[in-house]
Amino acid sequence: MNSPEPSFTMQPTGLFFGSFNPIHLGHLCIAEYMLNWGGLTEVWFMVSPQNPLKNKQSLLSAANRLDMVKEAIKDDLRFQANDIEFYLPQPSYTIDTLTRLSEQYPNRKFILIAGTDILPTLHKWKNYQILLDDYRFLIFPRHGSDDHPLLQHPSITLLDAPRIEISATFIRRSIREGKTVKYFLPAGVYRLIEKWGFYL
Repeated sequence: MNSPEPSFTMQPTGLFFGSFNPIHLGHLCIAEYMLNWGGLTEVWFMVSPQNPLKNKQSLLSAANRLDMVKEAIKDDLRFQANDIEFYLPQPSYTIDTLTRLSEQYPNRKFILIAGTDILPTLHKWKNYQILLDDYRFLIFPRHGSDDHPLLQHPSITLLDAPRIEISATFIRRSIREGKTVKYFLPAGVYRLIEKWGFYL
């Protein structure tokens, strides 16, 4: 008589991709919302060395941005900082990252976390149709994209997360202009930015 195959539960793990230039309280609020209302066990902050659809100008080094993410989440075991894209061919593409992660972590079910603002350009992503066919997206509302046709796709779930319109662009610009951004950022991240003079 053959022994039954060992069974394991796939852990639903959210992947929150971004430049995190810098990570701010809006990112953390969204990540916690997705854990609580998206059925996830963990959220991994996927620090991107270069977004193929964004200009690299004003992008802090990957190592500095990773350090800020680690500082922001160091006290919460539900969150992880992930640098896998630092070691993949550049520019990095989400489909390639997911392929590598699925090989490394076969017991995890990866779910993408993103705002509605990605939807108008999703068709430009490498192998975007495979992403829609093989993976799920948990989407949070961002200004201006709440009625995109892709919201009807069976792989896409729009959650009624709070609209947090803090942007890293606003934070960087405010720092350059000498404004105080202390309460837009985790305390440790704010201290790192002050210590190293980032974004001046």
